[in-house]
Amino acid sequence: MKGRKLKIVYCTPSLYIAGGVERVLTQKANYLADVLGYDVTIVLTDGKDKPLFYPLSEKIRVVNLGIDFDELWAHSFLGQIVPYLRKQRVFKSRLKELLLEIRPDITVSLLRREINFLTSIGDGSRKVGELHVNRKKYRYYEANNTNIVKEVFAWFWMKNLIGHLRRLDRFVVLTEEDRRAWPEVEGVVAIADPLPFFPDRRSPLTAKRVIAVGRYEYQKGFDLLLRAWARIERQCAEWRLDVFGHGERGAYEELMGRLGVDRSRCRLNGPTDHIQEEYLNSSVFAFSSRYEGFGMVLIEAMACGIPAVSFDCPCGPKDIIRDGEDGFLVTTGDVEAFSKALLTVIQDSALRERMGANARRNVKRFEMKEIAGQWEALFEELKN
Repeated sequence: MKGRKLKIVYCTPSLYIAGGVERVLTQKANYLADVLGYDVTIVLTDGKDKPLFYPLSEKIRVVNLGIDFDELWAHSFLGQIVPYLRKQRVFKSRLKELLLEIRPDITVSLLRREINFLTSIGDGSRKVGELHVNRKKYRYYEANNTNIVKEVFAWFWMKNLIGHLRRLDRFVVLTEEDRRAWPEVEGVVAIADPLPFFPDRRSPLTAKRVIAVGRYEYQKGFDLLLRAWARIERQCAEWRLDVFGHGERGAYEELMGRLGVDRSRCRLNGPTDHIQEEYLNSSVFAFSSRYEGFGMVLIEAMACGIPAVSFDCPCGPKDIIRDGEDGFLVTTGDVEAFSKALLTVIQDSALRERMGANARRNVKRFEMKEIAGQWEALFEELKN
């Protein structure tokens, strides 16, 4: 990079959690610091005495302001309001003091609590917001976890958020689909999350195994996947389905029993530290989510040369899969269509081979160097 190194500050709650946002931020910050030579600082509010989960470059400065918003979770929803406002005042004061000391060129908010005041800090930096979920699910309460107070709060919160987003210099979302979901805001840009890996080899697509990955929760739609599998398992007797993920599996185990699914060929596994090997030992990837922010496991599987069958849910799959070329997209929630697409890929080895090769080639556009290049172009544009 020509001239003086750009100073970039990222604001996020913590880095001690093994989460997707934490992994992406760490990966991206490492590349910006080690490869592009940026001066990177990450500002945290929580987890002051906890080690970082993902390895971070020694070139990156980490500042923990010690606000400890996490302790608010011990209170009821209404009981959080007063201590939250008190902590928010301390947060604003400490972050303002830090930014005036650093004088960054660009400050990036991952749209947590600092978005409520970041644009009012006159440190001279350009302000960027970065969102890792889709709009419809940002501060969204599931139907079984809401009430009138939460719904009113969410309405006012979104209205207030829009005002802050309008004052940003740029607002970055993960997909073109979600970019179009913010018509009230100018300067919205879509930059996808980067691939965490691109293996040297691809799946030979010989293992008669379908794989799915994600938390055992409503969003991931594993109940829909099991219903689809129950429709086709007798038509592909040598094939099996393996699901990997965190969370409580009891309800899904019960559903398998009600559906009469063969437990010897359908396994609900816990998380694994060797997910890349699991992809490479599979031949079809099933993505049954009802909604997403992007779809990291989808691009991971495709990088391993596995064709995917996915619901066309908001947001992510339609930005990733080229329908009929490297996988199939079907209407969200349509179990019959999903099972038919899955069976098609299972039964047609030539189609599976062609789609797998296309998937590995097409997903290269999500490699770190490509995604970092988009961020570099954005930062350079803002600097000028």
